Amino acid sequence: MGWGGPGGGMFGPNAASTSAANRLPFAGVPAELREKAERIEAREPVHPAPDVPFSHRRSDTRPFTLRRFLGSHKGSMAMAGVLVVAETLALQVGPLLTKRGIDEGIGNKDFGVLKLVAAWYLVSVVAAVVTGAARVALTGRVGEKLAFELRARIFAQLQRLSIDFYTEEKTGRLLTRMTSDVEALSQLFQDGIVNLAVQGLTVVVVTVILFRLQPELALVTVVGVVPPMLLLTLWFRSASDRAYNVVRDRIADVLADLSESLSGIRLVIAANRRRHNLVRHRNIVGTYRDANVHTAEVNARYGPATDLVGVVGQILVLAVGGHLVLQGSISLGTLAAFVLYLTTFFAPIQQLVQLYTTYQSGQAAVVKIRELLGNDPTVAEAVGAVDLPPVEGLIELDDVSFGYLDGVPVLRDVTLQIAAGETMAFVGTTGAGKSTIAKLVARFHDPTTGTVRIDGHDLRDVTLTSLRRQLGLVPQEPFLFAGTMRDNVAFARPATNDEEVLDACRAVGLDDLLERLPDRLDTVVHERGVSLSSGERQLLALARAFHARPRVLILDEATSNLDLDSESKVERALDVVLEGRTAIVIAHRLATARRADRIAVVEDGRIEELGSHDELVAAGGRYARMYRVWEEHAGETGATPLPD
Repeated sequence: MGWGGPGGGMFGPNAASTSAANRLPFAGVPAELREKAERIEAREPVHPAPDVPFSHRRSDTRPFTLRRFLGSHKGSMAMAGVLVVAETLALQVGPLLTKRGIDEGIGNKDFGVLKLVAAWYLVSVVAAVVTGAARVALTGRVGEKLAFELRARIFAQLQRLSIDFYTEEKTGRLLTRMTSDVEALSQLFQDGIVNLAVQGLTVVVVTVILFRLQPELALVTVVGVVPPMLLLTLWFRSASDRAYNVVRDRIADVLADLSESLSGIRLVIAANRRRHNLVRHRNIVGTYRDANVHTAEVNARYGPATDLVGVVGQILVLAVGGHLVLQGSISLGTLAAFVLYLTTFFAPIQQLVQLYTTYQSGQAAVVKIRELLGNDPTVAEAVGAVDLPPVEGLIELDDVSFGYLDGVPVLRDVTLQIAAGETMAFVGTTGAGKSTIAKLVARFHDPTTGTVRIDGHDLRDVTLTSLRRQLGLVPQEPFLFAGTMRDNVAFARPATNDEEVLDACRAVGLDDLLERLPDRLDTVVHERGVSLSSGERQLLALARAFHARPRVLILDEATSNLDLDSESKVERALDVVLEGRTAIVIAHRLATARRADRIAVVEDGRIEELGSHDELVAAGGRYARMYRVWEEHAGETGATPLPD
């Protein structure tokens, strides 16, 4: 039985729900095909959910290298080597058979020898084809497996790295690691390394045979051809090294600009920047084109030059070899075999150079991937970290200072205690440090100095999984994933049932929306929730936080982008979500802040005022001035301040 499981499987009575669960736009199999489809499904193997381990620390701290990358498949590599040897030997039998056919068959007019030579020639060709096909099939399977393992490893590393890594690195550049760089490595293995072994072994075998056939003629070939070929290859290696590194950087720029333009397409359209973006992208693509043109020019110089060396080598062989034949020093069959082997000798050398291009591209990808995999999370899980037990929610910041950049402090000597079950609102000007406090509590960053504790536990001493399991976050712009409503609400607790998901939706007032949706919980939410309004997205984010059952909840300006009607719905939902939980509320709107148990006014990285709404208004300080301005604005716009 396949993924569908019991009860009819994917094609049975539960087909619609199964399709929805798998996020497939599929309405079921037509009745006339149902029986056949079920027979096919019955033959499918069971695919249990994979057990994928994940660690917040890198399990392998050694630098990523091509040799180590391929080392995990030594058995397959050894088998590929055996097939390479067999294929190479089978391919190089032909000229020797030709020599025998000319000298013993044609020269002696022995038709029996010619038939025997032809038969063995056919056997060698069949053997070469069979071993070549087996080699390609084996390396193809291993190559795809290696690409799969590398993509999984890169993705795990991207999941492991801390928030600050993504503020400094462009998304498009990271995409190149998962796409073009992995493809370059896959091509290097399947088309590069194995063919390199084939061609390299061919050169060795042919060289040995040439010296066995006629040492003097072989020496003329080596002396006349190898030195200029070596000089050309050394130049090509140096030039292509530089060229392909530039190509990798330029494709990263192209993808980075593309990703940024697509992410901000609404603003681009609204600001009428489409033509400007087109010009910018054409320039970036132009630099990528120029880099590729340069690599093509390098190849264009090298290819004809090696062809010329090969032609000169053949002229030398024919001149010297013809003279030896006329003198009777060698037979005509030997000269014919020598010419055939000479062609075989030059072809691998030229092929090796083309493979070097593939090698350079793959090696440049290795360097880029090594840089990514070599990064350690700045927020690291301690080696002896322990699980954080179920917490009450007491939060303490003890003399905490922090800065995103060295020498540029954002928080200065902040000491604060938030009681378990208390709602603490942080207000202040933009850039004062409000959100930074929340990020330190969530351990997105570690303080430069000082300590952040929950229920007395230093956050640096507990495992990240146990900490994040008890924390919830509702950002200003909630991120919704492409999937169903169910998937998004149950994001933090996927192993749940529909009733619990519905309870969370009802608790925040999202049930009215669900009633209007055609498929209720199975309704697909498009990427980033573009099919929902701002208020609906925020309510869905609150339902997700409620369903996660965190002990500590962080709300980062969760109502700042909402209209008054949506804000009132979200505020009512907040009353439900915050009940019994410790909450940190980053607020620009004082209508949100005044509902908190206490309010902290943050200015220039310090807690300037602390108290309840009434206490701060009565104190007549910064908060009181902010509140008067807010009341005046509310009166001018016709909005009614909430009653005390």
